[in-house]
Amino acid sequence: MAKSERYQLAQDRKGVTWDLLMYIPTVSGLAIGASLFWYKPNHALAYLLFFLACFFLYQGVHRVLGRLMLLPSAPVALDVNKQRVLLELRNGNSVELVKNVRYFSDYAGKSFGLTGMDASGARRQYVFHKGQFTEQSDYQKLGGVLKVFA
Repeated sequence: MAKSERYQLAQDRKGVTWDLLMYIPTVSGLAIGASLFWYKPNHALAYLLFFLACFFLYQGVHRVLGRLMLLPSAPVALDVNKQRVLLELRNGNSVELVKNVRYFSDYAGKSFGLTGMDASGARRQYVFHKGQFTEQSDYQKLGGVLKVFA
């Protein structure tokens, strides 16, 4: 049996600050634009801007709660070996990615994504940020281990 390595995740408060600095002005600007165009003859643009404001608000809230690991489906620990990836979720459940596991790293090296199918055949997707790891060496080491799935 291949040796597995366990990585505990922590809340990424620094990343949350950057996300809030990005999403608050974006959502505010889109909402203000939508309200301005609502009183003009072009209502279609107001609807589009309102939709975009709601979409970015939803995405921003989900990203912030995910970085803070407050969502029940947020991973709190990873157990990795060359055959599978086991994720422990905040709600106490475990998800084991056993089939079609793929590792996607970004070019800046600040986050990566994992996708795959669990034992029941459901497709799962997770994004992990560099700030969620207590040690930078753990983040780099995990990236090296997950290269098997690239």
